[in-house]
Amino acid sequence: MGPLPGLKIDPAKVDALGRGTKYDLCSSTSTKRKVEGSHGIGDVLRGGLCHSFTGNGRCVSLFKTLYTNACPLDCRYCTNSRNSRGSARTFSYSPEELARITVGLYRSNRIEGLFLSSGIGRDENETMEEMIETVRLLRGIHRFRGYVHLKILPGSSKEHVREAMELADRVSVNLEAPSKSRLADLCPSKDYERDILARQRYVKELSGRVDLPAGQTTQMVVGAAEESDREIFDRLFFEYETMNLRRVYFSAFRPVAGTTFEGKEKEQSWREHRLYQVDWLHRVYGLKREEILVAFDDDGFLRNGDPKMAIAVNFFDSPIDPNSASFSELIRVPGIGPKSARRISLLRKEKRIERMRDLAALGVVVRRAGPFLKIDGKCSTTLDRWIR
Repeated sequence: MGPLPGLKIDPAKVDALGRGTKYDLCSSTSTKRKVEGSHGIGDVLRGGLCHSFTGNGRCVSLFKTLYTNACPLDCRYCTNSRNSRGSARTFSYSPEELARITVGLYRSNRIEGLFLSSGIGRDENETMEEMIETVRLLRGIHRFRGYVHLKILPGSSKEHVREAMELADRVSVNLEAPSKSRLADLCPSKDYERDILARQRYVKELSGRVDLPAGQTTQMVVGAAEESDREIFDRLFFEYETMNLRRVYFSAFRPVAGTTFEGKEKEQSWREHRLYQVDWLHRVYGLKREEILVAFDDDGFLRNGDPKMAIAVNFFDSPIDPNSASFSELIRVPGIGPKSARRISLLRKEKRIERMRDLAALGVVVRRAGPFLKIDGKCSTTLDRWIR
């Protein structure tokens, strides 16, 4: 990281704690909080810059860092675990130090917010208190109005969860795995119900009294615990329907040297991509759980192909006419999303859709949509030809 005028920093500390958040995801952040001042994006930091997006689509940059990389837990894939040989040195910030660095980065136009995670340190509540104090200093002393995503540490007290929600735009508790037994394979020292789900319930319960603009999210490691996609999907559905989460993120497992799982085979990146697709179909398209399940094979895994195509083949008996199809039918056609479906609905109030290029002008991917559509009783191609 380049020097900040009037601010002394330890480059090794900033680099190590920034790299410690490499696999924490926040790439689609949305908040109602308005950022005052410059909207520019500054230099790329070696270990601690991530880009996110506000609700109106504007890209913002966040300083993404651990508070400390000291951790007594035994997560088998993590370089900061007690059994890892990956972290040669232990670093920790103080609240005042991290607040000053964050403000310095903001004033130098390099960031617009903070993404703060951490190892457990000596004690989860002690570390959580110091993380909260950092944000309290930012909001109070420094009058910082930028975006803050604050991780809730497993086992944190309900009072700390409340304080974090009062200060942050978004909070998150990482599930890591879809069930208690799978988490035991990843991190035997964590209790799924007591350390993680209970904290998510705290956030849900407190949300009725505390304004949390960007809501609660979580993240799962894909492939490290030999879980199926169906297990992940069932947990995803539970998180949205029961815990009222805003987003679920996925991270395909990658073995890291020095960890217990360093010799484990890495997970294919396409699996992560397919999980994001079924998440999108449920969360944005509003497809029901039973409808999405047709995209899974008999062993509970997604195939390496567009799940929306598998769902469409099962849903449609024959091609539909975009001039008369319902909105619900249109969004189930591959190549048509909610935006293009709304455009079709508006256009046909003014004139009849007469050719595929009319749809292409509305944002429809006609190469994918064509087999499921007919105009004047004609299809541009056949479904059999598309599948082959």
